[in-house]
Amino acid sequence: MTKGKRAATMAENRAKLVGAARKAFATQGYADASMDELTASVGLTRGALYHNFEDKKGLLWAVVEQIDGEMAERLRLVREQAPSLWQGLLAEGSAYIEMALDPEIQRIMLLDGPAVLGDPSKWPGENACLDITMRTIRSLIQEGILKPVDVEAAGRLLNGAALSAALWVAAADDPRGVLNKAVDAFRQLASGLLLKAV
Repeated sequence: MTKGKRAATMAENRAKLVGAARKAFATQGYADASMDELTASVGLTRGALYHNFEDKKGLLWAVVEQIDGEMAERLRLVREQAPSLWQGLLAEGSAYIEMALDPEIQRIMLLDGPAVLGDPSKWPGENACLDITMRTIRSLIQEGILKPVDVEAAGRLLNGAALSAALWVAAADDPRGVLNKAVDAFRQLASGLLLKAV
């Protein structure tokens, strides 16, 4: 097998495993997803899983990274379609909280992910979101829309509020009932940073 063909086969196997894991983790949950069933469903062995991801936790990381990238793209579109930078900041935070209603995001990103992988605020995707939030806050301060607060502190607090609200929605007995309260509170908190009414 040539080097190029081997690399293509490895990439194909990796994609198959991530796809199968994503489906299994979303429908069965991380703890109940069988690695033997998962690998067999795509015609591969546990050896292929270990070769590509080391273990089940490594496979979960790959699934989280894939979903996180898709979430980031959805949030980018929300932010860019807003009529102003300030409204984009609010819309992005609200949209993030609303994503907690998506069964796949709810199960993998907000329930099982934190339980297995630890604090989501330390995940690479969250750090990328924090950078975007801080850039937005810095611009809004320069435009005289936000109070001259510490940019990192404000960014961490806003992102933390959105994450905490999303976790609350995801874990609630009635997620839809909690959603409006969570989004409203997030918007009220963020509005406390305003220098003047917008």
